[in-house]
Amino acid sequence: MIDWRAAARGAVRGPTMTYGLIAVCCLVFLLGPVSGFNPSYGTGDRLLAAQSDWFRRWGVIPAELMSSEPHTLLSPVTALFVHGNWLHLLGNMLFLSVFGAMAEERMGRLEFLLFCLGCGYLALLAYAAAHATSEQTLVGASGAISAVLGAFLFLFPRARVTSLFPFLLFLPLRFPAWIVLVFWFVLQWLAARSAGPGPGVAYLAHVVGFALGFLYAWGRYGSADKVRVPAAATEGERQP
Repeated sequence: MIDWRAAARGAVRGPTMTYGLIAVCCLVFLLGPVSGFNPSYGTGDRLLAAQSDWFRRWGVIPAELMSSEPHTLLSPVTALFVHGNWLHLLGNMLFLSVFGAMAEERMGRLEFLLFCLGCGYLALLAYAAAHATSEQTLVGASGAISAVLGAFLFLFPRARVTSLFPFLLFLPLRFPAWIVLVFWFVLQWLAARSAGPGPGVAYLAHVVGFALGFLYAWGRYGSADKVRVPAAATEGERQP
């Protein structure tokens, strides 16, 4: 005899929120003017103008956000689902798929969603506050995903991560998560110290998001609840 209730519960197991966030980001990108798949935006100069308008409409403009105009207060949320190009999208989604699944399993779906949105919002807000006069548009889920990395470091420090490092000839090597993530954080920190307010990668948002994620996991779960998985391995990760 089949227990349909148990089967239904099993059908919704897994990192559904992680996959849902990935699906929404990909869908927004494909429907927008940056992907090149939507013919309604035209080509040439018309397409470039549409892309600029797209980023300004849905992204964060620090000078406007710091002006506290009501219509700008939601921009850090909408900006999380907008990406600047294919490489930006695929890189962020790769990191989210690698580290999000285990973090979601530990937190639960709703908490994980609120955690990503909240930390992502605060990371973009911190960047805007540090560059309060900048008119450059900021988009992407990097701040939220950095928070996932920070939480992962606290919750699963000994989990094995398969990584590709450029200076090691891109050989697939497995390291404990704490080595990979601390190394990644140091790179972001060094880059943030030398980065300016102009176009480029918002490294400061990465640093703030990572710190927020780690502190949240530390305060929420505490050292007594930290999960130890010395042999578990995530999927492959390509390091920047």
